[in-house]
Parts: sequence; structure tokens; C-alpha cells
Amino acid sequence: MKKIKYIYFAIISLTIAGSCSKFEKINTNPNSATTVSPEMLATQVLQNSYRFWNPNSTDFSTGNLWCKHVARLETNPNPYQYYYSYWPYGDFGGLQGLTNTKRMVEFAKGSPSQSSFEGLALYLKASAGFSETLSMGDIPYSEAGMAEEGITRPKYDKQSDVFVEVLNDFKTAEQKFADGTNFGDCDIMYSGDVTKWRKLCNAMQLKVLQTISKKITPEQKARFAEIVSADNLMTSNDDNFQLVYSNNLNASHPFYNGEGNRIYLGVSKLVVDALRNLNDRRLFYFAEPAQALISSGNLETDFAAYEGAPTELSADQLALNNQAGMYSLVNKRYTLLRAGDPMLVFSYAEQCFIIAEAIEEGWVTGNAQEYYKNGVKAQLQYYMNLPSAATGVHNMNIDQTYIDNYFTGAAAYATTGTKEDRLHQIWIQKWLLDFFTSQLNYQDFLRTGYPLFPLDPATSMNPDDKSVYPKRWKYPTSELVANPVNYKKAVDEQFGGYDGINEVPWWLK
Repeated sequence: MKKIKYIYFAIISLTIAGSCSKFEKINTNPNSATTVSPEMLATQVLQNSYRFWNPNSTDFSTGNLWCKHVARLETNPNPYQYYYSYWPYGDFGGLQGLTNTKRMVEFAKGSPSQSSFEGLALYLKASAGFSETLSMGDIPYSEAGMAEEGITRPKYDKQSDVFVEVLNDFKTAEQKFADGTNFGDCDIMYSGDVTKWRKLCNAMQLKVLQTISKKITPEQKARFAEIVSADNLMTSNDDNFQLVYSNNLNASHPFYNGEGNRIYLGVSKLVVDALRNLNDRRLFYFAEPAQALISSGNLETDFAAYEGAPTELSADQLALNNQAGMYSLVNKRYTLLRAGDPMLVFSYAEQCFIIAEAIEEGWVTGNAQEYYKNGVKAQLQYYMNLPSAATGVHNMNIDQTYIDNYFTGAAAYATTGTKEDRLHQIWIQKWLLDFFTSQLNYQDFLRTGYPLFPLDPATSMNPDDKSVYPKRWKYPTSELVANPVNYKKAVDEQFGGYDGINEVPWWLK
């Protein structure tokens, strides 16, 4: 991995766009802006936050190795696949970019949309803070973006305090959107629909609370229940928080035209086995059949024609097996359309799984089975309606009849099983949401331990301990010069003075 931000929320600095409009239009006009407006700055900060950090097939495929959805099938081992990184440092890019959101709010003062832009600024700060604290631990949050006020070396807030502040900022953002008005197509995610932003702010509070489930307080569980009972949450895929790609040259899906990378990229054994077990047709959307299995007489419509690549196997052996046609490669459809699958940042399906888990844990009353089924149905409907499905899903299309009959066998909710059985069902479906996107929830694996990611000390590239999974990234090297006193204090207090990737942050203890 480059930086953990690249993998989870992809917040990187980009140049300002020439106009306020949709994602594809933004990338059409290369002219420099001569005036600045809150709408223009909103476009910029959203683009900075949610566009994949470097939209090319090599980096996109590399970023997808970390959560064991895919495996690289070349002789040169990629550290992303084997628990390390070319650059094992996090970054504070999202919070350091708050100056633009401050300008956005300043330019919006006195306008009908002022409150909406204030809500957007708070949402982006909370989103960045959530991602960065999960990446590294204690972070400068309360004093972030205050260089103009003379705070050039912000203090590191305790991670427990950061989560509280993030939750409060999401809550305040929701209130700001409630008081605001729609703010137009400068919003490349929701077209300025404040109703959808309100739902997202509430849903993100649920996500944060569940993320800290090991540390959650009774008061926070009550807050979770209050948000659910208030029922101002996502209600369908129409509310998905997603970045839609287009046929515009500069707004393409990152894996478009990536055939040179696809032929060395296998769907993981973990994914293939899970989908086969569920009799889940997403397998035919995700993967190509293994050539060796087709040659032996299987049809492309047979689940038995698909075989996943073990992500822990040595690079040399994976490459040899790939040459022999043993593995299912990533589906060709990902390379064929510029306007490929939208990037789901947060979906209605994920919200359903979050609530289903909370019901099983006793945080809130309700029918966990219904939330589980609604989440799965939503994701299957998402794939059913993809235009890219027409480019090749091996005549195994997902249709409504298939969805209606999905919940049989292993996919049927384990109402007579144990709570652990049911949680495993929820977690595996939640993990499958992220297949081949740039928004990956590695932290969910760290929190739940499920599905169990393969780890072989013989191939692990973890430099400190080859038998464990990394828990965090190191702080940016720039902090040693830019903020040395606060950096050292944070490392000393959290990790006994060692800024290592295997050190356990507060939320996981």
C-alpha cells in the first residue's frame, strides 16, 4: 500500500476544476478559474476526497489487494498482498486540506445555501478524521486546519476523544443540512440534495459507533438506538453515496483499458469459495472462468468452472499456476467501459448490515433477519442494474427472480443457529460489498476477525512480525520535522515509543 488513506477514503490533493458541475463536466474543462465561489470549492474538495487517488489500472488493482479480494499473479511479490507496503505511512492530507472547506464556508456566508456548505465542511472534516485516526491512532483533530490562527504544530488528540468529536461533527453536520437548502450540481456525489446528505450523516454515526464496538459505552449504544428509531436513514440504493464514472476521458473508471493488468490479477480463493458456498451469481460478475477448468469440460455457467487464487501463496507459485490457467481472473467487463461500476463509498446495503449486527448484539431492537435480507437484496439489485453487466457475466445475469429465491442453503439466515453463525453471515456479506472498489474496510476485519484472511509467515512481508496482521500505519515522516514534540508524545503514550505497524491502537484494545 501507499498510504492507508489511499485505500480507505482516497483523500489526495488535486488541482481545482474549471467549473461547478457534474464529475464528467468538471473534467472536461481544463481552463483555470478566474473567480472563486463556494460551489467551485465544494466541487474541488469532493473531488479531492472521493476520486481515486491515481486513476490508472496498476494503482487501482494494487489498492485492491489489501482486503484479500484479489491476488497478484506475477513473480515479483507485491507487498500490498503480503501485509506490508511500499510506503507504510499514513498521512494527514484530508485534515490538512481543511483550508479549502473554510474558504468554501466563508464565500457562502449570507447565501441561502450557507448552512448546507457548513454541513458539507463538517462532514468532510469528520470523514477525514475518522479515516485518519483508524489509520494511525491519536491524531491532530481539534486543532487541525488552524494554521491561519497560528497553530502550526497542532496537538495530537487521544483516539478516544477523536471518535467523540467525529461523532459530534457528523451530528452537527446533519443539523446544518436540515437547516440548509439544496446546493446544486457542484456536488459530484449527491447533486446537492440535503435530504440525502442528512441520511448519510446519520448512517455514518452508526458506522463510527460500530467501529468502536470493543470500546463503546452504554450511552453510545443508546445513541445508536436513537438514530435508528428516528428513522432518518437511507431507504434504498437511491441513497447510496457513490462516485459515478462517465464516458468522459478524464472521468473514467480507474480499471478501464486495464487488460495488461487484468491478465495478472486473480479473484481470491476467499471470494470464490464464499460465493460458491452461497450459490451467489456475483461470482459471474466478478470473475472469468479458469481456463484449465473450461478445458476440462466445465461450462462458463458452472460454479465449478471458477477457482480462486490463494492470496498467501508465494508469488512464484501463483505466477506458475496462472500460466497453467488454474485461476479465475478478474472479469473482463471491468476493462471495457469507461463508465464502469460506480465507486460505492457508503451504501444502503452497508447500513443494513450495520443495523443487523447491532440487533444481534442487543444494542437496538428489531428484526436482524430483515435487515440482513434487505442488505443482500440491495447489493444484488445494484449489480442487476449495472450497464456493464451487458458486457459479459457469462449468461448468469442477476434478475429479480434470482434475488427473490436467493435466501436458501447457506444464504438463508441462520435463525436456528448461534449468534456467531448469524454474525458471520452478516460480516461475509459486508465484506463482499467492497469487491474491486477503492473503498476498502480492512478495519472491519481487524475488528471482527472475519472472514479470516490467510496469512503464511513464509510469505508475509511484515517486517516486524511475520505472524501478525498490521494494525495501523506509521505517522508521516514529515511529522518528525514539522511537529516533533507532539509526534513523540503521541508515540510514547500510545506505543511505548515505537511507531510500528503492528502496534495496537486504542479502538482495538
